[in-house]
Amino acid sequence: MLHLLRGDRPWFRPKRRGYGTGLPIAWQGWVMLLVHIALITGVTVWLRDRPWMMTIAVVLAGLLPMPLYRARTEGGWRWR
Repeated sequence: MLHLLRGDRPWFRPKRRGYGTGLPIAWQGWVMLLVHIALITGVTVWLRDRPWMMTIAVVLAGLLPMPLYRARTEGGWRWR
């Protein structure tokens, strides 16, 4: 299973305009996006009674996978 995550094929297209990652172009990208959404949703539900902790945890959960998104974007991140 690990060999499916390795390789040089990109998982995401770059944005047409702006900076960052566009939509997934491989199944691994879709899985990563769904797991990322589930992580943020789970943190929000888990910490709903503690707004300050929830805010910090959501920001961290949102930023944590950014290096992987960048590494798996076709052509990398640059301003377009």
